[in-house]
Amino acid sequence: MPDKRSPSPSTPSDAGRPRSWLWASLMAGVASLVAACKSPPVPPQRGPDATLQDQAAGAPASSGAATPRAYRQDAAKHLYARNAQRIYAGPLPPMLYAIGVLEVDIDRNGRVQRLSWMRAPRHAPEVIAEIERTVRSAAPYPVPARMGKVTYTDTWLWDKSGQFQLDTLTEGQR
Repeated sequence: MPDKRSPSPSTPSDAGRPRSWLWASLMAGVASLVAACKSPPVPPQRGPDATLQDQAAGAPASSGAATPRAYRQDAAKHLYARNAQRIYAGPLPPMLYAIGVLEVDIDRNGRVQRLSWMRAPRHAPEVIAEIERTVRSAAPYPVPARMGKVTYTDTWLWDKSGQFQLDTLTEGQR
């Protein structure tokens, strides 16, 4: 009498191979686990008024930037929000009074730790002093949550009226 448990000669045996759906599920799980371990947590999306709301509540905003270049955008928007009346509206004139390149160190709490001029407008010492005062008085800056601390650089474009734009958010020149 033939054994009913043994496979018939016409059907191949599955005994040594996992089922394809099981294998695919296992690989998808492993891929998800590896991806979760590699990427840092993504902060929740914040609305455009989040910085102002946080400042009104006394808490510094948080930046989700992963690089100093990305953080520069957040810092520039923060400076513009704190100095709205001093921002030059529209394209700047062809001849600017002063141009300065400033490096700013921000700590894990959004406080300014150090300012370092990479290119100071030495012909306008009053502009150097005013830019430094403006940067310091805008603290606390958005907390660099993903980096811990950050050093970013921006170029200050200063008009003779005392108004300015930052290169990061400039509207260009006429």
